[in-house]
Amino acid sequence: MRKNKILIVDDAVDIVELLKKRFQAEGYDTEEAYNGEEALNKVPEYNPDLIVLDVMMPKIDGYEVCQRLKSDEKTKYIPIIMLTAKGEIECKVKGLEIGADDYLPKPFDYKELSARIKSLLKIKEVHEKKVEEEKTGALEQMMDQVAHEIRNPLTSIGGFARKVYNRLPDGDPNKKYMEIILEDVALLENMIKQLIDLKSLSISMKQPIDVNEVINDSLKVFEQDLSNKNIQVVTNLSSNLPLITADKKLLKRAFCNLIKNAIEAMEKEPRILTIRTSLNDNNIEISISDTGKGIPEEKVKTIFDPLVTSKVYGPGLGLTFALKIIQDHKGSISVKSEIGTGTTFTVTLPINSEKST
Repeated sequence: MRKNKILIVDDAVDIVELLKKRFQAEGYDTEEAYNGEEALNKVPEYNPDLIVLDVMMPKIDGYEVCQRLKSDEKTKYIPIIMLTAKGEIECKVKGLEIGADDYLPKPFDYKELSARIKSLLKIKEVHEKKVEEEKTGALEQMMDQVAHEIRNPLTSIGGFARKVYNRLPDGDPNKKYMEIILEDVALLENMIKQLIDLKSLSISMKQPIDVNEVINDSLKVFEQDLSNKNIQVVTNLSSNLPLITADKKLLKRAFCNLIKNAIEAMEKEPRILTIRTSLNDNNIEISISDTGKGIPEEKVKTIFDPLVTSKVYGPGLGLTFALKIIQDHKGSISVKSEIGTGTTFTVTLPINSEKST
């Protein structure tokens, strides 16, 4: 499971070390900055889920750091808790006015800080899920319009192109150009078909299923590919998973798309595909990891969008299908990737998915 990342910004080394130990003990990943300038440099590369920010610091104070982060579209939604030795109401108001999400005066009670962090991270998680659902809905509407507007003209282009091709005599140099047109039309027709399939996905065959069984069935689909590419498969499937109510066929399709993506990402040795399942509270987590080329950070947030692909050909709808299927099961997908090291997709599915629908 991905750890939430907290950036600690304070010029007091003892406070930074204390918070670092406490946060890591609670399962957070941490990074430190000791002045405002260092903090602003670290935010883009570390991409924290939350920032604990001191006010009184050298070079750039916490107020300006907060203001800059909240005015930047890329960082404005990162929750910020401001810490300061000043307890006056004016300082608190100033911090909140420039966009801080919470405020604690020093000395603070760690239990209170911990509770506020958990609350802000939960709010952030709910916000991100809502944004993702709205984005998916807008994409579905867009895809419906694209399919409708392109399908009829494409049918005409393909039909006329085939007539011209069939009338050209053998050896005509124009015949190879018509072949290229027909190949491209076929690609576009397949894309439209996938868009229509994506629009019409529905959960209609729910039954109690074993997630591990679906994983194993999905791997069987790629036995030949895995062998041909000399890919080592490592599975660590928890034996105590409860059954969940879901559509087995659609879940298999989602897992197959994620596995296919992993296989295609591994161009060089070592090629290792690792799949794990585990029980976490009321959720089943499935992680699919590869040792491939990795995904640039700026592209991670768009990989589930339709037509986004790193391939030369193909509409790039596999991950879009996977996301929609998982979302229709009230689940979620997260991605962690490192260039040159590989990518891990983590699928979270609620055990009580039937009650959630």
